[in-house]
Amino acid sequence: MEKRAVVVLGAGLVGNAIAIDLSKKFDVTTVDVREEPLQKLSREHGIKIKRIDLSTKEKVAEAVDDFDLVIGAVPGFMGYNTVKNVILAGKDIVDISFFPEDPFKLEKLAKEKKVSVVIDAGVAPGMGNVILGYYYASVEVTRYECLVGGLPVIREWPFEYKAVFSPVDVIEEYVRPARYIENGGLIVREALSDTELVYFDKVGTLESWNSDGLRTLLKTIKIPDMIEKTLRYPGTVEYLRVLRETGFFSCEEVDVRGKKIRPVDLTASLLFPKWKLKPGEEDFTVMRVTIDGKKEGKYFTWVYDLYDRYNKETGTLSMARTTGYTCTAIANLLLEGKFNKIGINPPEYVGEKKENFEYILNYLEERGVRYNVRIL
Repeated sequence: MEKRAVVVLGAGLVGNAIAIDLSKKFDVTTVDVREEPLQKLSREHGIKIKRIDLSTKEKVAEAVDDFDLVIGAVPGFMGYNTVKNVILAGKDIVDISFFPEDPFKLEKLAKEKKVSVVIDAGVAPGMGNVILGYYYASVEVTRYECLVGGLPVIREWPFEYKAVFSPVDVIEEYVRPARYIENGGLIVREALSDTELVYFDKVGTLESWNSDGLRTLLKTIKIPDMIEKTLRYPGTVEYLRVLRETGFFSCEEVDVRGKKIRPVDLTASLLFPKWKLKPGEEDFTVMRVTIDGKKEGKYFTWVYDLYDRYNKETGTLSMARTTGYTCTAIANLLLEGKFNKIGINPPEYVGEKKENFEYILNYLEERGVRYNVRIL
């Protein structure tokens, strides 16, 4: 039987983990404009490659032609237009670009083209949404909290942080106002606000702060209290606030010796070498999803804890594993015909059915990504 064909748009750390995982079962091709990561993927894993600039509708159409499913793994600033152009090409897509635009603006187009689009298919947003979607469909949920962070195992001064995503996308988390639901109302606070210290087994105490991670949940889920907070090593928030308030994260151009530059571009260029994980450097992902609700007249609290580390055998980063394998689990659901809802589908839609929810958990478990559940 001929293998289904999948194209992965983007050869970054997470995109590559996705391509390698899917290649065990499907005919996979990776597309990127950069030659070096493509050649490495081809040389070390035998993945088919194409070098294409994905910045235009025509090039995206060329890249996705003849494939059964598209995986979007481009940087956030390219995400919305890439997804739109894939829809225009009439292809189903599972996307992890986490673009800032409202995905539901593409709902009408997706339905006209009769394609299934799953967005935010990562760890958070992503797996947190899947978990909430399942409980929202089966019990009376009253509260949802997601605490999540990806960090280096070795704390290295001054930042004690490393990034597997584009530095510009990371910086966006530090400036975009955080939205959450409290007592049924929408609250908007500045990013990095409401700092709390939270203890985790195997990690110790981490610092949490408000981030804008609820995204689609603000429209799709109606419960009294919902919040997402990002986790970092203690002390991180203070220096990030200093950088932000000084203007280093600003997108407004400033004049420097007669040249106009955006401070955020300079900051990203300076931080990228500092934030880049060295070969063999280990990272971990920690997440805690807490759901309060009522089932059969009784109140319960369900807590899902994730602690995942860099895989030494495969050299795969934890953030690539936890994000990428959630994406590939959902991709398998589409390719196996187990999820085919036309239109824009955030992960909470995927998790609504028990069989899909369990499929994703089992898929991750098989790859060593384990969510331990406690019922209180």
